[in-house]
Amino acid sequence: MRGFFDLDKRREKINKLEEKSTEPDFWNDNQSAQTILKEIADHKKWLEKVDGLTDELSDLEELAGLTEDEDTVELDEIRHSLDDLDQILEKLEFTTQLSGPDDSRNAILTIHPGAGGTESQDWADMLFRMYNRWCEEKNFKVTLIDHQPGEEAGLKSATLQIEGEYAFGYLKAESGVHRLVRISPFDANSRRHTSFVSIYVYPEVDDNIEIEVNEEDIRIDTYRASGAGGQHVNKTSSAVRITHIPTNIVVQCQNERSQIKNRATAMKILRSRLYQLELEEQRKKKQKLEQTKKKIEWGSQIRSYVFHPYNMVKDHRTNMETSNIQAVMDGDIDRFIEAYLSDPDFIDN
Repeated sequence: MRGFFDLDKRREKINKLEEKSTEPDFWNDNQSAQTILKEIADHKKWLEKVDGLTDELSDLEELAGLTEDEDTVELDEIRHSLDDLDQILEKLEFTTQLSGPDDSRNAILTIHPGAGGTESQDWADMLFRMYNRWCEEKNFKVTLIDHQPGEEAGLKSATLQIEGEYAFGYLKAESGVHRLVRISPFDANSRRHTSFVSIYVYPEVDDNIEIEVNEEDIRIDTYRASGAGGQHVNKTSSAVRITHIPTNIVVQCQNERSQIKNRATAMKILRSRLYQLELEEQRKKKQKLEQTKKKIEWGSQIRSYVFHPYNMVKDHRTNMETSNIQAVMDGDIDRFIEAYLSDPDFIDN
């Protein structure tokens, strides 16, 4: 197990980085210094996890050697513990693929329904619930940054801040158009409808990454918050919308009572969006990406959720599919995420 995770290489890397951190001019470049310290911490975290698993395995081996063959209860407990360790090891093995420069960051996830009015807005709300349930299972913290409810049902848009280990690394697999086929509950004639929702995920930028935003390049508007949040936020113009004029990126925040706090959060989201935009431009310069990887637009869906005339959820990038729609809508989407991230065709996406 130790060899599998290249622990010797990690220790060697830690030693080199720690030597660099003792150099006299180390803190001359604060951004570089913070990046190095974070890399050291990430490597040490890996060592601690694998060392912990190795110690538990050694303890179980020792316990098995002391257990009599007739003691079936004790042996069953050992087997159960080994199964638990095996599952933990599989998850740890998978995270070795999350080695991108931003994979360990928190994520910002936005939800936007396509054309179709109430039907598409309801589909957006269903995905909103799905991602919240998935985050609950991962023990990720979710903060609702912005939520625009639909006129009759569902939502017009939503922005979530998701905090957790490798949150962006996992959720980047969800960026794209999600297609729903079902008998619409909003159609009096019970006809089958197709709806689209765009999901976009980008890494949360921390203060160590320098993204310059010129004041003359932004327009800031304030408005009264809508939806949940109590009476107070609806009485004052506390919600903030920021438009970045050169790129036409629009971000907004209404989850705080304070206009100042909403502005700060909106600026943070804008910096994250601009950072992601810069990364995409760099990737385009390095290589011409495949059609499925470079565009997110209506008609180029990454996944279909079919409720009628049969039950199926299928990811069109990897062909991973399941008929257990209810489990998927309850947040069981790891199979799709892992299949996507394990496919070498999409590693650089």
